[in-house]
Amino acid sequence: MCIAVFIWQAHPLYPFLLLLNRDEYHSRPTRPLEWWEGGEILGGRDEKAGGTWLACSRDGKVAFLTNFRELESIPQAQSRGDLPVRFLKSKISPMDFAEEFVKEVDQYNGFNLILTDIQSKAMVYITNRPEEGKSFVTYVSPGIHVLTNSRLDSPWPKAQRLGDNFRELLNVYDGEGELHMKEMVEKLMRNTTKDDESLLPGIFPPEREYILSSIFIDTETLLGRYGTRSTSGLFIKSNGEVEFYESHLEKDLWKEQTVTFQIEK
Repeated sequence: MCIAVFIWQAHPLYPFLLLLNRDEYHSRPTRPLEWWEGGEILGGRDEKAGGTWLACSRDGKVAFLTNFRELESIPQAQSRGDLPVRFLKSKISPMDFAEEFVKEVDQYNGFNLILTDIQSKAMVYITNRPEEGKSFVTYVSPGIHVLTNSRLDSPWPKAQRLGDNFRELLNVYDGEGELHMKEMVEKLMRNTTKDDESLLPGIFPPEREYILSSIFIDTETLLGRYGTRSTSGLFIKSNGEVEFYESHLEKDLWKEQTVTFQIEK
């Protein structure tokens, strides 16, 4: 389970800005933010399945992923974490990739996938759990969006809380100047406020959904400790400068790093 808030083509300095919490069992082996083999893809890596929840490439493509909250799953499903990597390696547009990939969405458990090409100003949303009668693939409109474990901009209370807080903080910064990434991470992504049970989606048992209703999660389960393992900030300026920040939990200590680079045209 993860949650992300992002602004797309709606800020004078940042055509794209993303904050994302990755929630996972603490026992699942994970590599922190780093350049992968060949130095073309930058992101964290799930060492168990080899994929990622968020990564970008030197040529200005970005992909990030959340799982869809549902009770049933496909036992032998393909790994959803492979999808961002496949896109970043493909060197084709978000829509071209989506139109090819849509033929195999039934091989995966429920997911939400955002594919972005900064240079061509294209962003596509893919889900294999669309609303009835709606497409698997849609372009993402300019503006502020929140992605949880339901469809893009679903009105879950935690999503609305994050979106509202994000807008308020942007207003504090006057909407035009440089934004302070670490301050945004601390104020927005460490929020432990939980929702009243009457407001929860009602998919999992109430006690479990209550625990998952905060933006930042930390809990003990029968399978071990579960919660927010890392927080990422990906800020891309209109001049092509990329700042990728990650704060990740390692042996009960939070470690942070930032990687910057210039998009290659």
